[in-house]
Amino acid sequence: MPIHLTSQTRRQFLVTVGAGLVACRANASSADIQEELVYLLNDTHIGEKHPPASAVPSHLRQVVNELVDLPRKPSGVLINGDLALKDGQPGDYRHFAKLVAPLREAEIDLHLTLGNHDHRDTFYDVLKEEQPSSPPVESKHISVVETKFANFFLLDSLHKTMVTQGTLGEEQRAWLAKALDDHPDKPALIVTHHNPRLGGDPVHFPGGLTDSEELWKLLSSRKQVKAYIHGHIHDRTYAKHEGIHILNMPATSYVADPKLSTTGWTTARLDANGVTLTTHTNLADHPWNGEQKRIDWLR
Repeated sequence: MPIHLTSQTRRQFLVTVGAGLVACRANASSADIQEELVYLLNDTHIGEKHPPASAVPSHLRQVVNELVDLPRKPSGVLINGDLALKDGQPGDYRHFAKLVAPLREAEIDLHLTLGNHDHRDTFYDVLKEEQPSSPPVESKHISVVETKFANFFLLDSLHKTMVTQGTLGEEQRAWLAKALDDHPDKPALIVTHHNPRLGGDPVHFPGGLTDSEELWKLLSSRKQVKAYIHGHIHDRTYAKHEGIHILNMPATSYVADPKLSTTGWTTARLDANGVTLTTHTNLADHPWNGEQKRIDWLR
């Protein structure tokens, strides 16, 4: 049965298992639950001080308020990198922590990854409960989030703050290979901030993951891997490469061209056969708002 970890016990659990494994709670006691809900956000870009006209903090506040008001809490909330505005200043993380505090108070499990606008040491200095005493890979913020219908493998693609490209590195890839082999029984969903440099929009390849090909060899050889979920691009696209779905989720903060994209978040309803992704936009009347994409695990 899934385990609920509060912000205090999460770090203790990471220390205990030594492999960065975290189990989400399912918010339902019945083993016959037919589906579970996970919220997917990325690119929050929260700063200590935003211009008065900036809607960025209110975008994150909007989804947090929705989550707190849900009659049934989700299995977890994943925020996939670029938590901070630009270069990961302490004030950015303090403001971010304040905005997500209602989730902690509502006992909603929150899991974070890092992107190229984050600073790992500063992140740990401010959000001390996020830092394990014995990380599975030194200087990487990684974990496995176990749910009833899937396992989420949260990776750290932050190579260097303010460097657009991301990298996992050999040690993290080796950890991932072992973690996947230790969890062969459920669909595996890879969550990484950076886009892979394959199987998607070629315009964005240069700013993506430098070791994409090495990673894909690892993923494609393991049939339980069903999807790669990323942000970084501030857009929404769906692609597929060697049988693995590549899911580019909308940014919560801002977009380059509002005529082509918009801000929002994604809900993933997981069941025994796949996932239904629903786009939620900060603009209630946007054409994307409420759009669904069904993905069945055929691989």
